[in-house]
Formats: sequence, C-alpha cells, structure tokens
Amino acid sequence: MQAVRSLFISQWSSDVSLEGKTAIVTGANVGIGKETAKDLASRGARVILACRDMAKAEQAVRDIMREVEGARVVAKQLDLADTKSICQFAENVYNSEKYLHFLINNAGVAICPHATTVDGYELQFGVNHLGHFFLTFLLLDLLKHSAPARVINLSSSAHAMGRIHFEDLSGEKDYHPVRAYAQSKLANVLFTRELAKRTEAFGVTTYSVDPGVVNTEITRHIGRPLLDVIKTMGMLFRTRQRGAYTTVYCTVTPEHLLHTGGYYRDCASAKSCRAGQDDGIASKLWAVSCHLLGICWR
Repeated sequence: MQAVRSLFISQWSSDVSLEGKTAIVTGANVGIGKETAKDLASRGARVILACRDMAKAEQAVRDIMREVEGARVVAKQLDLADTKSICQFAENVYNSEKYLHFLINNAGVAICPHATTVDGYELQFGVNHLGHFFLTFLLLDLLKHSAPARVINLSSSAHAMGRIHFEDLSGEKDYHPVRAYAQSKLANVLFTRELAKRTEAFGVTTYSVDPGVVNTEITRHIGRPLLDVIKTMGMLFRTRQRGAYTTVYCTVTPEHLLHTGGYYRDCASAKSCRAGQDDGIASKLWAVSCHLLGICWR
C-alpha cells in the first residue's frame, strides 16, 4: 500500500532560486536525471549533464534549452564504468568550474546480466556505488571550496532487500541480478551515512533518495512479465517528473530542515532498512571501497 499511497502524494513545489549555483547531475540525458537537470536549470543554476553517451547528452541539452528560457546547461562526458573516464571528467570540471554546490549522483544500471566495468568490478556495484564513490572523492575539494554544498545519492526502496556480500562483491561465486542491484542500492545508503560524518564539518551535507518506481531506461533489463507483476502489486509507475521531486527537494530545502546522512522518500525524511543504519557495515564498506579503488580517503 505504501507504493500506491506515495504515488498520489500532493505535488511538491518550491520557488527557491539557485542563481549563482553550479550542479552536476550524472546520467542526466534521460529519465529522472534529465527532469532533475531541467528543474535546477529553471531555478537559474548552471547544470552540468555528466553522461556516457554524448549524442544523447547533447540532445538533452538542446531539449532543456528549448523548454527552459535562459537555461545554462552543458554536457560533459563521464563513464562511471571506467575510472580513467571519471578522472578525466573530474579534471575537466576543475579546469572549467570555480564552484560546485550540488553533486547529484543519479546515474545507474539495474537488474542486468552479469557484466564487469572496465576495471573489472561487477557492473551494478561498480557503476552505482564505486563509480559515484570515486567521483565524489575526486570532486570533494571543490565541494568544500564551494560550501555550503550537497551530495545527493539516488538509492531505491530495493536497498531493503540488499546485503553487502563482502566475500563476493562481484558476484563471481553466485550472481543474481536483483540481489546485485539491491546490494548496490544499499551501498548508496551506507555511503551517504558514512560520508555525512566525514564532511559535515566542512559544510558539505549529503542525502540518499528513493525516487519511487519510475519506468525509465534503467528498467530496460527487466522483462515484461516482471513489469506486469510490479503493476499488479500496486507499485504503479510514477512520471519522471514526480520521480525527480525528492532529489530536487533535497537540493533546495533549507539545510536546517534536513538531516545530513539521512534517507528521503516522497519529499520527507524516511527510515532506511536496518542494514542501512548499521555504522559498522558503513565503515567497512568505506574501507573496502577505498582499497578496491586504490585511494586513501580518511
């Protein structure tokens, strides 16, 4: 019933201006990311669409500029499945931007056949968690310089089905696409929780978001029978605009009304699953992620 109820929440709105602010939205060429970028642009923000497919990204830029008068949007290439691409993107940002106020880690892959990133990580864990973990690490100095700043990580209600399989993060022993997706979404919640502890003193706050069930390109690996089951269970798809509401809410709501490290759904604070509140698992995941990426992030 929660899914049905939340579909019909009153339409959230805010007139907060983001003039003079800069935002990065990963995976902003389609779906929730594109709607998020369009909303931020309509508020006056300079928005960087960080996308793997530059043809689609440039089309998204044209669409937003056509729909939002005076929109300041640009596209930059970013492949979250390739750490070299992430490094190149971060270098590009530092060379072109004086400030970064919002990093919205929106991109993702879901429930796909077993595959690996360029660096050999299981694709869902590698893109949804490690890619954004590494991107945030590389851009943190610019976020601190621009404080107050925010990092928003898109998770999912599927995180509640997740478990961090430290002994088999890449699913080499036993891969299941749904289990791997749930693991990556739980990792988003845990990363947010641990990041908040390490950055609040620097004026950088962070939030994880459940956008609800939205039929975007991320569902392309879900078969029609499963989509029909989702609908039968009452988990009706939201529009992409509604799917972006909580992300935008966590971007523009005054800081004192939000809880850094928190989990948000339907434009309100919500409780993540018990595993998502486990500080021990969050700390271990942080350490393992740093080890996998070969970085030192204290």
